[in-house]
Amino acid sequence: MANKESEQRIPSSLEKFILHLHPKKIDSRAIKFSRTFGLGGILALLFVLVSLTGLILRFSYIPTVEHAYDSIIGIRDNTVLGQFIRNLHHLSAKLMVLVSFLHLIRVYYSQSIFQKRAENWTYGLLLFFLVLASSFTGYLLPWDQLAYWAVTVISQIIEYIPLIGNSLAYLLRGSDTVDGNTLINFYTLHTGVIPLLFVVLMSVHFWLVRKAGGVALPKTEEKETVDVIPNLLWKEIMVASIVIGGLFIVSVFYEAPLLEQANPLKSPNPSKAPWYFLGAQELLLHLHPFFGAVIIPFSAALFFFGLPYFRYNNVNIGVWFNSPLGKKMSIQSSIISFIFTFFLIYLLDHFLHFDIWFSGIPSVISTGVIPFLLYTLPLAGYLLFWYKNHKANNTEIIMACTSILLSSYVCMLLISLLLRGEGMQLIF
Repeated sequence: MANKESEQRIPSSLEKFILHLHPKKIDSRAIKFSRTFGLGGILALLFVLVSLTGLILRFSYIPTVEHAYDSIIGIRDNTVLGQFIRNLHHLSAKLMVLVSFLHLIRVYYSQSIFQKRAENWTYGLLLFFLVLASSFTGYLLPWDQLAYWAVTVISQIIEYIPLIGNSLAYLLRGSDTVDGNTLINFYTLHTGVIPLLFVVLMSVHFWLVRKAGGVALPKTEEKETVDVIPNLLWKEIMVASIVIGGLFIVSVFYEAPLLEQANPLKSPNPSKAPWYFLGAQELLLHLHPFFGAVIIPFSAALFFFGLPYFRYNNVNIGVWFNSPLGKKMSIQSSIISFIFTFFLIYLLDHFLHFDIWFSGIPSVISTGVIPFLLYTLPLAGYLLFWYKNHKANNTEIIMACTSILLSSYVCMLLISLLLRGEGMQLIF
């Protein structure tokens, strides 16, 4: 009776829209917050917030080297609620990167990427790359020192790619250096191309989720279904209200950063990439560019895109970490990888100088192959230990390997963000 009354209070057009996104009835287990943490819905909400605030900012922003910085000042000082809107846009974009990362982790560790959901994992990764691309292209638009030199650092990293690196960097910048052409390129991508691609891919992503039957759940003989309206709807409204309310409150007190106007002749010390790319910058401090900018990034991309298609001998769809052993291995692997990565970076900074010790051999070996093996061989031995001594299956081994990669990147990101000072030297 209560469900019928709730449905009657919802306009029919809104109800049709909701039931276009969701089935009329849903498994009661799927609406538990601990099943998905609402991350997919939060991500969609953040995209709407970023789009709306970005649209408002467009009315006052001028994408030229001469006026970009001053237009941001004008938004901050002379536009009604201008600073609040910019704060909200900035915070929503940052949170969007974090939530999309957590959403991918949730989907993977709940074993929701296999069989009919494999294709959607690919679309999810593409959406994650679009989130990064959107944040990166928007990073330059204030045209301050932070933005200018962060983009300069990333464009220099791209140049390390053999054969095509210089051409890719030139295509991205629109010239040999970061200048007005770069600003126009980034503005066009940020406000036009990327949002359009995001809407298209997100629509396909939602459709594939619906086609696969919604949230992946463990198999069970008994299944209880409940009406989406109001059971799921009110939970989504509550989560959305908390997210929006929290962002609004923080945006009142938080001020989006704006340093002095970009000066190509005066680089800050240190010059750092955007925070989500700091792990890649840290990697290049220790490895030959061929490894740091090509071998490892492309191998990691192939690994993550290939996750649904590896040969698995035991997959429990919808079961967190696949098994108790899988959970133990994933957590332990993350901790060990973080500590090992931190310790190795400290050694490479202070004690292990392979470029000097092996100056007579090609640098791709002394600063590429040797430190790469120094990292991979101990961790490979660790995984072999689990396989031999604990009879871990390949599903659990691959999950532990994924945990190692993710934890290592997070460690490098945090080191670069928090522990690198002038000249990108460790502060301890």
